[in-house]
Parts: sequence; C-alpha cells; structure tokens
Amino acid sequence: MNNYQNIQPLASISPNAIIGKDVKIGPFVTIDVNVEIGDGCIIDSNAVIHGGARIGRNCHIHSGAVVSGIPQDLKFKGEDSIAIIGDGTSIREFVTIHRGTASKGKTVIGKNCLIMAYSHVAHDCTLGDNIIMSNAVQIAGEVIVGDYAVIGGGTLIHQFSLIGQHVMIQGGSHVNKDVPPYVMAGRIPLAFEGVNAIGLRRRGFTDEQVDVIQNVYRTLFFSKLNTAEALAKIEAEIAALPERDIITEFVRASKRGVVRPNI
Repeated sequence: MNNYQNIQPLASISPNAIIGKDVKIGPFVTIDVNVEIGDGCIIDSNAVIHGGARIGRNCHIHSGAVVSGIPQDLKFKGEDSIAIIGDGTSIREFVTIHRGTASKGKTVIGKNCLIMAYSHVAHDCTLGDNIIMSNAVQIAGEVIVGDYAVIGGGTLIHQFSLIGQHVMIQGGSHVNKDVPPYVMAGRIPLAFEGVNAIGLRRRGFTDEQVDVIQNVYRTLFFSKLNTAEALAKIEAEIAALPERDIITEFVRASKRGVVRPNI
C-alpha cells in the first residue's frame, strides 16, 4: 500500500492491497487482501471492498456499498474469482456487486457507468460501458448488458438474460426475455415498446441508422413472418449497416427468446 495521505486512520486496509495515487478513503472503510484500486478513486465511509476487487481509475464507491462480495450461489466453493469495475464508474450507496464463480471467474462492470443506490449485480454478470442503472435494480447471475443501456428503478432481471446496447427499460419491469438492441421495453409482462429513437439521436445516430433500425423491427415483429423468415427478409431487403447485423446476430444468439410487442 502507498500514498497514505487522504486515507482516514479509522479505515481498515490490508497491507497487501494495492492502492493507487490520490485515492481518498473515508472512515470505517474495509479493504481486504487481494484488492487493487486505481488512481484518483474515492471510497466513502463504511464501504466494503472484498478480495478480488479490481477497481479502475477515478471511480467513486459511495457509503455502504459492497464490492466483490461472495456470490449468492450454492455452487460457489470458494474458488478464486474477481469483480472488475471500469474507469470512471460510480457505485452509489448500498449497492452490492458480487465476484464471479467457476462459471466465468469474473463479474465485470464497464467504464463510466452509474449504478444507483440499493442495486445488485450478481455473480458472473458482464455490464458494458456508459450504463445507467436506477435505484434498486436487481440483476441475477450471468446477465449480459450492452453499452449505453438505461435500466429504470426497481427492475428485476432474470439470470442469463441478454440486454442489448442502447436499450431503455421502464422502471419496475420484470425482464424474463432477452431485450434486443436499440429498443424501449416495459410493462408487465415485459413488451417491446418501440425503437429508442430519441436516445439514439442524442448519442449521434444518423436518421439513416435510425430508419434502418426501425425497418428491421417492423419486419421482425409486424410482418407476420416467423423469426427465421423475418431474419432472411431483413438481410435480403434492408441496407447492410452494422446496426442491422447487430440486431440479427442478437436475435439468433438468444436462447430465452426476445421480448415482443404486446399485440
């Protein structure tokens, strides 16, 4: 451990932990052995950083958060695993993030994410960059969430679910199907609510890209074709932009089935 300035004497820090430069650590923080914390991080009072945590630069871990806790999985037998937090990510009060199991060996949260208070990220999940999770989102094990997803407060996400990039999910939703890229989803049961066009344009998507995405979903959900027929029609008739292929690859890879319109 180095850089003792900005570290409260009431913090409990393993001498084997690796602490970067200009890290601020508040009182009653606990940092275990086998922890790495990057430069410029802030660890607020009463946060607990368990073994296996790999925290990037300029992260903010707020009061009461628990990072790299032991998985809530009966198959876990104490094997070595890690929890990775990307640069610039903010973990708010009382968030719990569990490390991986033998399944994948790691839980990953990407760069510049905002994980709001009381949320939970279970073992072996992989979250991309620039994700916003509102308060009390509960993500079960081995879920994958794409970049720029926005997940409303109180959402429950079933284990092994896939959530595509640039998705917006309404608060209070129950996610038990895969949510394909670029869409809005909500209600109970969960339903496709249209393309996230406003969010896409805010992030620099062109009108052509948005039109392609909308045409893909019109064909997929409203053409009265089965999924295989719709995918074939999409690839034969819609411009071959990357967004088209990202959607078709996601749908083909889905094992749980994708969320559909409530019609």
